[in-house]
Amino acid sequence: MLRLLKLELQKLLLSRTSKILIFVSFILPFTVLILSSIKIDFFGYFTLELGELGIFNFPIIWHITTFFASQFKFFFAIVVVSMIGNEYSNKTIKQNLIDGLSKKEFILSKFSTIVFFSLVATILIGVASLLIGLYYSSYTEVGIIFRETEFLLAYFLKLVAFFSLCLFFGMLVKRSAFALAFLFILYILEWITFGLITWQTNVDTASNIQRFFPLHSMYKLIDQPFQRIMLTKFPDKAEFFYDYGVHWYEILIVLTWTAVFVFLSYKLLKKRDL
Repeated sequence: MLRLLKLELQKLLLSRTSKILIFVSFILPFTVLILSSIKIDFFGYFTLELGELGIFNFPIIWHITTFFASQFKFFFAIVVVSMIGNEYSNKTIKQNLIDGLSKKEFILSKFSTIVFFSLVATILIGVASLLIGLYYSSYTEVGIIFRETEFLLAYFLKLVAFFSLCLFFGMLVKRSAFALAFLFILYILEWITFGLITWQTNVDTASNIQRFFPLHSMYKLIDQPFQRIMLTKFPDKAEFFYDYGVHWYEILIVLTWTAVFVFLSYKLLKKRDL
C-alpha cells in the first residue's frame, strides 16, 4: 500500500496545478483561525470579538471547526477527478498496466491517496481546533476538552466518502469537468427525489429515506452547528433543540457508500478496454 501511495504522490507532485490545489485545500479550512481573531468595531461604542462569544469553547469547537472545514472539500475533489482525467488523457493508465500494475492496484493507489490526504486534513484541523480551544475556551478539564472528538472521525469519513464518489465519477466519465458536473447533477437528483417522495408520502418518511442518499448521508455526518450556537446563548428556547450528534448508523451508511464507490470504480476499470 505504501508503494502505491508513493507512486501516486510522485505523479501529483509533478503537476504544478495539483500542487496548488492541494495547498489551497489544506490552507482554506484554516480560515476558521482567522474567524477566531476577528474583531468588529461598532462605531467606537463597543467591539465584538467572535472568539469571546463562547463559540470556540470545548467541546462545541470540534463541531464548529469540522463543519466549516468540510465546506472546502471541493478543492481536493478537483485533484481527485484530475488524477483520473490525466491518466486517460496522458495515456499513463495504460502504461502503468503494461509496466505491471494490476487494475486492482491502480484503484488502490487512488484510494490510498484519498485516505492519506483525508487523514492529513483531519490531523491539521484537529490540531488547529485544539489550539484555538486552549486559547479561548473557559473549560480546561481534560474530559471536556476531548469530549465530542468523534466529529474528527466524522470529518475524516466524510472526506474519504466524498472523494471516493469523485473517484467513481472520474472513472465513469474520464473527464474532470464532466465528473464535477455529475456531482452537481447528483445533488439536484437527490432533492428532486426527496420532493417526489414527500409528495407521495410525507416529509417525515421522505426525510428517513433521504438519509440513505449518498451526498445527504455525508452531510448528515456533521450537522449544521448554528442552532447549537443559539442554544448556548438561549438554553431555554425549545425550538432550537435538535439532534446534532454523530451516530453509528450514519457512519455505517457512509462507509457502505464508500465501499460501493471504490468497488464500482474497480469494476468499471476491469471491464473497460484500455
